[in-house]
Amino acid sequence: MNDSLSSMIVPGVLWGLVLFSVVSWAILLVKSAQYLRQKTQNKQFSKAFWGAPDLLTAAEHASQYPGSLARIASSGFEALLVEESPRTTQQLAHTINRSDRLERNLRQQIQKERRSLENGQAILASIGSTAPFIGLFGTVWGIMEALQSIGASGSASLETVAGPIGHALIATGVGIAVAVPAVLIYNFFLRRLKLASADMDDFAHDFDALASRSAFSISRQAIAKSAAAVREAS
Repeated sequence: MNDSLSSMIVPGVLWGLVLFSVVSWAILLVKSAQYLRQKTQNKQFSKAFWGAPDLLTAAEHASQYPGSLARIASSGFEALLVEESPRTTQQLAHTINRSDRLERNLRQQIQKERRSLENGQAILASIGSTAPFIGLFGTVWGIMEALQSIGASGSASLETVAGPIGHALIATGVGIAVAVPAVLIYNFFLRRLKLASADMDDFAHDFDALASRSAFSISRQAIAKSAAAVREAS
């Protein structure tokens, strides 16, 4: 029974490494589609947002379009919405409160978008760092089995030694072959994550600059009227 379990170690290691490889390439496909979709959505939203004649129209676009930038804009507009009339508002106090709320909303939404983009990154890092050692474990175990078999046979000729040990070394090669693509894929998406984060930070900075021009307030009733006008026009 022990010999049977022992003989399954190296094949188990190899199949585990194959599974790691499948996971790495699956993450590549899924995240590539995610970034491509986000790029397309953000491009469409940015064109509509910056082409809007005023903040009211831009707020309507933010609720209609998908994508990370649209969600960031929506969170920003939520901080700017006011129910009361500006004439009856203590402007200085309310401006400070809305400014702080806007900054917090934008920062929190950016963090949510970053966490969404970071999904799968930890798995790639784990595969890239552990696969060579798992392969090495399979090699060491295979060499131990090979040496035991050689000792039991009583023959130490080259033909007897080379075959089992060479077979055991395959596990190390497979481990490296699995780790290298995982590391490359991880670094590729790490770079994409930094670029996407920079785009979101830049948009949040520009949004804050636009909000400051409107005294960090926007009327919910005005947005409702704008949305109704858009629906009637369509």
